[in-house]
Amino acid sequence: MKTWNQSTVTEFIILGFPSTKHIQILLFISFLFTYILTILGNITLLVTLQREPRLRTPMYFFLSTLYVLEIGYTSVTVPKLLSVFLNRDRAISLSACLVQSYFFFLLGSTECFLLAAIAYDLYLAICNPLRYPALMSSKMCIQLALFCCVTGFLNPCLPTFLVSRLKFCGSIINLFFCDVPPLLSLSCTDAYVSATTIFISSSIIVLGSFLMTSLSYTCILVTILKMTSSKGCQKAFSTCTYHLTVVSLYYGTVIFMYTSPEAQKSMKVNKVVSVVYSVGTPMLNPIIYSLRNEDVKKTLRKMLLNMFPARK
Repeated sequence: MKTWNQSTVTEFIILGFPSTKHIQILLFISFLFTYILTILGNITLLVTLQREPRLRTPMYFFLSTLYVLEIGYTSVTVPKLLSVFLNRDRAISLSACLVQSYFFFLLGSTECFLLAAIAYDLYLAICNPLRYPALMSSKMCIQLALFCCVTGFLNPCLPTFLVSRLKFCGSIINLFFCDVPPLLSLSCTDAYVSATTIFISSSIIVLGSFLMTSLSYTCILVTILKMTSSKGCQKAFSTCTYHLTVVSLYYGTVIFMYTSPEAQKSMKVNKVVSVVYSVGTPMLNPIIYSLRNEDVKKTLRKMLLNMFPARK
């Protein structure tokens, strides 16, 4: 502990979800089950997409990248939360807290732009089917994926640096992981510049990618409404509906948390919202994006039959 005009905190306590012992056990089982399901679901579909040559298309390339992100996204927060539920290790050092916050921000930012890339790919496939192979080439796929990753890597750098320069007096993080908003609330130095910079950065990333995604889906909807084939219209609309479900769920909660000043008024609501986008969507994405697709289901079924052949 370094001594300044007042003690500076260098270790925090993750509060998590305070409750009775029985509730803690129930929560531990629920989050452990969700975590295992998320990891197994994303890995299974990732392997499935890689093993089937017919599924090596731009859409499934982006989905494979998304599944890798989801594995990392949920692994950044849930293991520590499980430890907190068992009351084994609620403490986390300032450096470890900043690392967790950085990677959570990195993966979240990357996912925002990746969802926009998936929406753009759908837009090209539905609105420009004849030019689609030329517009969404392998080179373009790699460039878009790299843009998402590089942007996600750079975006948390300034916020993390600004937070690292603050001095902290409080030590209780009223959340289940190290996130920027609760860290700012524990600062005993003026955090206005840091908070404003982080708010602007988050708004640009989240709202910018959300607008790009919304624009793609708006163009898709207009194209669908102009279709003369009812079968084609139904198929396209069905595909977009499932994608819009996860996009709305993810962006709705993230926008509430990071671009709404009102979000700081209720930490109980913040915890619920945080669970939705950091634990819920990584589990739902494989189901919504892939298991609604007949080609993926056939490939998955074939792979499982090869692994576990039926006994004669």
